Amino acid sequence: MTKKRAGTALAAVTALVAGLLTMVLGASPASAHGALMKAGSRTFLCWQDGLSPQGNIVPQNPACSAAVNQSGANSLYNWFSVLRSDGAGRTRGFIPDGKLCSGGNPSFSGYDGVGDWPLTHLTSGANFNFSYNAWAAHPGWFYLYVTKDGWNPNAPLRWDDLEEQPFATADHPQVTGSVGSVGASYNWSAALPSGKTGRHVIYSVWKRSDSTETFYGCSDVTFDGGNGEVTGVKEGSGGNPTDPPPGPANCMAQYAVTGTWNGGHQAEVTVMNHGTTALSGWRTSWTLPAGQSINSVWNGSHTQSGDQITVRNVEWNAPVAANGTTKFGLSVNSAGSSPAVPSLTCQSP
Repeated sequence: MTKKRAGTALAAVTALVAGLLTMVLGASPASAHGALMKAGSRTFLCWQDGLSPQGNIVPQNPACSAAVNQSGANSLYNWFSVLRSDGAGRTRGFIPDGKLCSGGNPSFSGYDGVGDWPLTHLTSGANFNFSYNAWAAHPGWFYLYVTKDGWNPNAPLRWDDLEEQPFATADHPQVTGSVGSVGASYNWSAALPSGKTGRHVIYSVWKRSDSTETFYGCSDVTFDGGNGEVTGVKEGSGGNPTDPPPGPANCMAQYAVTGTWNGGHQAEVTVMNHGTTALSGWRTSWTLPAGQSINSVWNGSHTQSGDQITVRNVEWNAPVAANGTTKFGLSVNSAGSSPAVPSLTCQSP
């Protein structure tokens, strides 16, 4: 079977499975999306910091600004998408040290940096009402870890910086609010870790039970007797908590290596529509990492200019439903057993 036919067959099987899940779960086939809002994750609070009445996102916080300079504006429009589609709940040994806050997703690598991130002020040992956005709702488990005493906030977060066991978990909490908005959330109460003082990171992991898709996030906090107050964002930021993110950027693409061999690898790109209306077409672009070249693409049409790659939809997969996904595959000539994974942008025509 050729790679093109294999890709087409895989797409057909994927569509069939998604349809069966729709009937079983009573929901449209979609990727889950979300992030901690209380205590706010870096991407969520940086998005809030950047909101303006004109609908632009220009964060004033220096750490947020540096992250956007590195990862691009889409990393804020898609603040709820710090995910790995192949995560399967894995943590240590899967996400590399220094890349915990991005989940190893290159589209959010700017959030692995150090700096004066927005802070949530908390009281050690107190009960706290956590809120995790449910931009798209799916069942699963939530795990919250905290940094050890004496960790170094001036270096990217490592697994050894975190306490070994989560201090709080939530098992399939119910969604409140309107799914597909900032107001939709999973909510639960839990005791904050005791004996903590000063600055720390709460590290969140959302493991879906109906998919391998897993979400990761860093929430910067300080244990100083506070009750959830946030500092480090510009005055008046935050907008209406029931409003969707502003702007037209409702398309996101994620690149995943699915197989390697001597001199090359195969990858699958998932194109996701975060919007409330269907896409009529899409295109995704990236800079080809050094030493790589495209061998073939299936379920998409690609062009190349220098090291810039653009893949557009073909006729049959142009429409992408609201909160829906589609995929294309590619074969790449590359060296090494761990090929570099590019950061993709996605646009609708």
